[in-house]
Amino acid sequence: MTVSLKHFIKMLTTGTLCYKKFFINKNIPKKLKVILKNTVIDKTLTHASETWILTKRDRKQINVFERKVYRRILGPVYDNEKENWRILTNEEIFAMIETPL
Repeated sequence: MTVSLKHFIKMLTTGTLCYKKFFINKNIPKKLKVILKNTVIDKTLTHASETWILTKRDRKQINVFERKVYRRILGPVYDNEKENWRILTNEEIFAMIETPL
């Protein structure tokens, strides 16, 4: 992973902690949270990305970070079969994001 990409992911990981209260607040619509992620977090992550040479590993790290943010935004779901809370799978995240919230 390139140094600058590592720096941006580390910076955004600590930066998203600032938004943690916003992301877990149940009174704020999920649509607004996704808009915040798309405008602030994605723009910061891709700043100066035109000059990056991304390897498969770099792209994987970016995808992991994005799914982590989406899991924070969308929150856990209650599983009626097992009667407990669980995090969303990758397929469930993509299905929820592709359809309008």
